[in-house]
Amino acid sequence: MKNIKKYIAGGVLAAFVMMGCSEDEFLTQDNPNSITPAFFWKTNEDFNKATNTVYAALQFGSVSGSNRSYDMVRGDLAGTENWYPQYPFAELTVNDASEYVQNRWNELYIGIFRANQVLENLGNEDTELTDDEKVSFEAQVRFLRAFYYFELVNTYGKAVVHTSVVKSQEEFNRPTSTMAEVYESVIMPDLEFAQANLPQEWTDKGDIGRATWGAATSLIGKAKLYNQDFAGAAETFKEVIDSRVYSLTSELIDNHTDLNEFNAESIFETTYSDVLKPGAPGQTVDDNPNETSGEATGLAWQTAPLSAGGYNTVLTSYYLHELMVYDELDPTNSANEGKEHSIRMNASIVPVNYDDLYFEEESGTKTGWAYGQSAYVKKHSNWYQTQYEDSQERSGINWRHIRYADVLLMYAEAVLESTGDFQTAMTYIDMIRSRAGVKTLETYTLENAGQFPALHRSVQVHGTHELVTPSVETVRTHLRMVERPLELCFEGHRWRDLVRWGNVQEVLTQNKADEDWRLNNFESIENAAPLFIVERVRPDYQVAADIYDSNTHDYFPIPTGETQINTGLSQ
Repeated sequence: MKNIKKYIAGGVLAAFVMMGCSEDEFLTQDNPNSITPAFFWKTNEDFNKATNTVYAALQFGSVSGSNRSYDMVRGDLAGTENWYPQYPFAELTVNDASEYVQNRWNELYIGIFRANQVLENLGNEDTELTDDEKVSFEAQVRFLRAFYYFELVNTYGKAVVHTSVVKSQEEFNRPTSTMAEVYESVIMPDLEFAQANLPQEWTDKGDIGRATWGAATSLIGKAKLYNQDFAGAAETFKEVIDSRVYSLTSELIDNHTDLNEFNAESIFETTYSDVLKPGAPGQTVDDNPNETSGEATGLAWQTAPLSAGGYNTVLTSYYLHELMVYDELDPTNSANEGKEHSIRMNASIVPVNYDDLYFEEESGTKTGWAYGQSAYVKKHSNWYQTQYEDSQERSGINWRHIRYADVLLMYAEAVLESTGDFQTAMTYIDMIRSRAGVKTLETYTLENAGQFPALHRSVQVHGTHELVTPSVETVRTHLRMVERPLELCFEGHRWRDLVRWGNVQEVLTQNKADEDWRLNNFESIENAAPLFIVERVRPDYQVAADIYDSNTHDYFPIPTGETQINTGLSQ
């Protein structure tokens, strides 16, 4: 059983979770059997419980859980079928009433409300906290508030800013602030305070999973990168690298299972458990006081195939599948002996022609390989320890928000964009490729007179990979279109990457062109290498490529539920 930190604080704050609203009709006489603000915000234990509820908001399905599947199908790494609720997100036809659009907004603001509640009560004069305890709680909670606002503005393109508990309708009715304003007024100040006051590591095992200096510093670097402060991002990421607190795990798979969580590569992740609260479905979280939180995640059900007890709502795109096929093993690496495919493929997807017992019946006959599927998703599922997913959608696999491999790749990007030093960028890319046991860019250049293959081009559609000479442009393309997809697929980064690079239309158009070629040539490619597509070509890009508009589709609209109750949004 893994050693985890339990963050859900049950109903401790339920009695006064709405105290941010000044409602005269609330009972004026205290219930002697309940916890009230007058008696609660006193001790270290009180603030620890309250802070844990801020962490608990991370477990919400739209923040780190099963609903992240809606994000995965946007872009070029995954598709879905039109009978699944994720389909409108893949074809870019979602609107302000879409359930996930509303849930993500609401769940992130629950986290912000809880954070503001803790911060406001830290200022009470009659607390029993020491100055050091106050700073510790403030640093953790401000990191989490910054994280929730970062998620908001990079999902909706804007946010309504509340840095204190709302106490009146007038305070509630505020207009949205721009992305730049949210970064300046909340995200960066909160992260800088957290960076200055969080420890590099927590010494008590019971504190594993709490925010650290590395998490704050990495998110600062990411914020700078997203805002195209490439020099500042490179400097910040280098602090994380030079701290030597983190390193790549020797086994890539340790980043995608529940067997070695909070490892050397982990910078910030959401805790889940499939052993706590037995009997509670994985979809149940702590926002409903009438239900028992499951402490588990239901994401495995969204990624695992039907034959393994899942829903396979997220399906590997043909583009990603080909990237995995040509993630070429390094023959000089002894760890690759007897392997057919890279460890990144083994940890992320399973193709139709790959012998994997997890996706077979006991008779050895594969099922589910039909109707246009060439590969299913393995990442986030429990393929490594069971043939079938739990019937109550309970999985204990943590969601990794920031891991060291991502920091290395973001550093490579920041250096490339700030200085044009593509050689250094290649060095850091090759750190990732070396861990994966595949040929490095350096090896390719030694084998090909100074050139490396353009691996993002479909061999099936265009023939062999053309060779390109290392430059800012070619290394940039490799980083964006090969390395980040291979290493970080289905981890919540891809759509944001495409948006901030400004190449969504280019990517969708190219994938539609490849898809059209497959549709027109299906008789010659059915059941043929490298994808072994069966029965039909799945149409992932026919709608999205034609209707995409940056102003409309880069970010979700403000949910209709919010626009109906917040009159400030009409300003």
